[in-house]
Parts: sequence; structure tokens; C-alpha cells
Amino acid sequence: MKNKDLPPICGNELAINELVNKVRKSRQFKEKSKLENVNSGFACALHMHQPTIPAGENGELISHLQYMFEHTSEGDNHNAEPFAQCYKRLAEIIPSLIHQGYDPKIMLDYSGNLLWGIEQMGREDILASLKILTCDQTVQPHVEWLGTFWSHAVASSTPPSDFKLQITSWQHHFSSLFGEDALHRVNGFSLPEMHLPNHPDVLFQLIKALKECGYRWLMVQEHSVQNLDGSSLRDEQKYIPNMLQAQGSNGDTISILSLIKTQGSDTKLVGQMQPYYEALGLNKQHLGQHIIPALVSQIADGENGGVMMNEFPQAFIQVYKRIGLRTNISPTIAMNGSEYLDFLETLNIDEHSYPLIQAINQHKIWDKISGSITPTSCQKAIDELKDEDPSFSLSGASWTNDLCWEDGYKNVLEPISKLSSHFHETFDHLLVQNPSLTKTYSYHAALLYLLLLETSCFRYWGQGKWTEYAKTLFEKGEEVLRNLET
Repeated sequence: MKNKDLPPICGNELAINELVNKVRKSRQFKEKSKLENVNSGFACALHMHQPTIPAGENGELISHLQYMFEHTSEGDNHNAEPFAQCYKRLAEIIPSLIHQGYDPKIMLDYSGNLLWGIEQMGREDILASLKILTCDQTVQPHVEWLGTFWSHAVASSTPPSDFKLQITSWQHHFSSLFGEDALHRVNGFSLPEMHLPNHPDVLFQLIKALKECGYRWLMVQEHSVQNLDGSSLRDEQKYIPNMLQAQGSNGDTISILSLIKTQGSDTKLVGQMQPYYEALGLNKQHLGQHIIPALVSQIADGENGGVMMNEFPQAFIQVYKRIGLRTNISPTIAMNGSEYLDFLETLNIDEHSYPLIQAINQHKIWDKISGSITPTSCQKAIDELKDEDPSFSLSGASWTNDLCWEDGYKNVLEPISKLSSHFHETFDHLLVQNPSLTKTYSYHAALLYLLLLETSCFRYWGQGKWTEYAKTLFEKGEEVLRNLET
């Protein structure tokens, strides 16, 4: 590969960090009077992803979407073009609804892999559509982008030292496509596979990385979190913001605002606009001395399955026609996540007002520790819990309990750990002396292979072709690093 063949994932770390940590103008909320009359809202997000695989004609890195086009007889690959249309169709639906006087809202989560693949394939039609959604002055207020890990990595099985690499790589790429103003508006985060780590130090490092990279809030799956006493979230608690707290093994704590993704993983929930119908049955919620609108938050794949490909557009349009024109005062409306939080800020609700939650199973660790929390006491508690209960797990939790991202994948996880260690041993000390090293080809290429190796798809699809892809990416990454050392 040459520099021009690499995605824009590094090289401007300082400028990107300064940009995303500036005070956001979007917090100057303009529709307070409108939302004072609202009982409930619904916030829908669409997740889009296609992995990058070493499956080109000569082993080149290509998008799996391109592979689908080139191998239409395999599996569901005949849906390649319908998938491609899903990535762009909102650029027709949203403006049309706005023109008719409605107030549509949607949140978008596109992996860096997918964005790069669209570029590699020369699909200017898709890119142009995404630019309308992101940059058009009329459309943009209706669309909220959520940040994510660049290569759709599962957090609990990604080395914490790579969290910021994944996060800032996506920020680089998004800014290169849509501009600095667009990136400055991105302040919510979507975890790939909705996977939340529950190891104390891993979750602490994740939240720390998110906050250092300018993120204000995170969407979490309701079954991946618990109250501090170990109880499940109360029904009313699912429809208001919560503060996700992480406590490290040294006793330090850190927290981030969280919106709760309710119910399970079925794409029909968004495909048939179930969040709207759920919100219809909700009243305002009590939060201390305040009474605030309830919010149903939901995310689903935006292209997978017949429901999303075929039923979603009409279901989406029908909901807004039921809500009515923008000039009407409806008790249930669409709200994007940051819009909802912006409104709550106008009520002078600070973050200390929200319920504190933590990752699932963490209460068991803290209950085991009688004295001060130290790395030694924390590890002792974890070891005792594992001895007492073989089902106790610190592998985190996601949208489904049917998949494990670690068991049986030693042949992928060990290469991830090895390549990550090699990458940091090679570059970290050099970057202290020369931060501009991130602009070099060697750093750029090595970073790309490390990020790609961490992609969840190389475990999601089981052993075989996909784990072989991971092996190839590991070998290519190691080759880049070895060549740098000679």
C-alpha cells in the first residue's frame, strides 16, 4: 500500500483533540418551550457496518461490501446493492419529510470500516447522500451522528491501550469526510455490539478515553448495567439519563452520562418503529424536584434483514405522519439523544441529579472488599468470586447473551494482544519525542492493521475463513513493524 491508499485515521491528533474538547454551540438549546409540553420522546439510531477484509484479487484490503458485489452467489451477497441503498436512503427520506412540514429525527452510527469501504469502491452517490445528512443546513439539525470505534472492535476484548486509537481514528476519518464543524457536533458514543466491559479497570479506561476524546454521553444496553446495590434498573429509570460510574482497582471513580437502550436486539424494534409506540404509553418522569419527558432510546442495524431493508422506510414515514406537522404540539415526539440532554440542561439539572449505575456484576466485587479498594484487594475479590461461582464473568455484556467474544478465540485474541504490545513498544516512546511520527507511512500502516485485527467480525462468524482473515491481518501488521526495526 501507499500513503494515498490508507484511510485518514491519524496524523492530526492534537488538532482533533482541541476541536472535540471545545465548548459545543449545540448546547444552546432553542426549543425549550416546545419540549415543555412533551410527555415522552423516542430516539432511534441506525448502526451501519461492513468489515474490511484481505480478500482482494491479490489479497488487498477491500470492503466486505465490495466482496459481496463480486461474489453474489454466496449466502446473502445478492443483497449487496440493497445494502448500499440502505446506507444512503435517509438523504431522500429526511429532506422529503422536512419539506412536507414534519420534524424527523435520526441518529447514525457508521463504522470507519464502512466509510472507508464506500470511498474505496468509489460510491460517490453514497458519500454525497451522507454529506447532505451531515452538512446541509436544513437537514443537519435533524440528524445526529454518534461516534464509535473505527473498526467495530468489542471493548472488553480490545486492549485498553487501544481505546483512544480506535476513538480518535474514527474522529479523524469523520472529520476528513464531513469537516470540523460536523465533528464538533458529535458528542454521543455508540459501542460496537453494545458491548460494555465490566472489569473495573477496563471500564474505567474506556470512560476515561471517551471523556478525554470529548464525548458527553454513551448509549448502553439495559441488561449490561445495574444499580450500585446490584439491583436491576427500575422501569422508570430506563427512560431517563443515568450516570454510568466506573471505579478502578485503585479506588478512583469516573462517570459519563448514559442513555439506556431498552429491550433486546431484534432489529424489528426500530424497523417497525416500536420505540415510538412504546413512548406513546409513557408519561413524564420524576427526577428529584424536576418533572421531565421520558425518552425511549433504541439502536438497530440499519441494513440487515428484510424488515430493515423493506419495511423500515414506510414505518418511519408513517410515524411522522401520525405525530403531525411541526407546528402541532404532540405529547410524543422524536428527539435525538443530545437534543434531549440539551433540553434537560435548560432545566438546570446537573449530572449529580441522575441515578448512579455501574456495569453488571460489579457489586459482587465491591461487596467482597471489606477494607480499602486497592489493586490487590480487587484482584483477590475477583479470584474468590471465580472460585465460588464458575459462571461469574468479567467478559462484559452486550445486546445478546448468545455470543461470547473471547471463549474459543485464542487464535484471534492472542494475535491482538501481541500486535498491540508490539505496536506500543515500537511507537509510544518515540511519539513522546516526536508526535509528528503519526504522519509517517509506517505508523499509519501499522495502526491500520492493528485496528482491523480488532474488528468483531473475525469472531462473530466463527472459526474458518474469518479467523484466517484475522491471521493475515496480524501477519501484515507484524511485517510493517519488523521492517521498521531493520
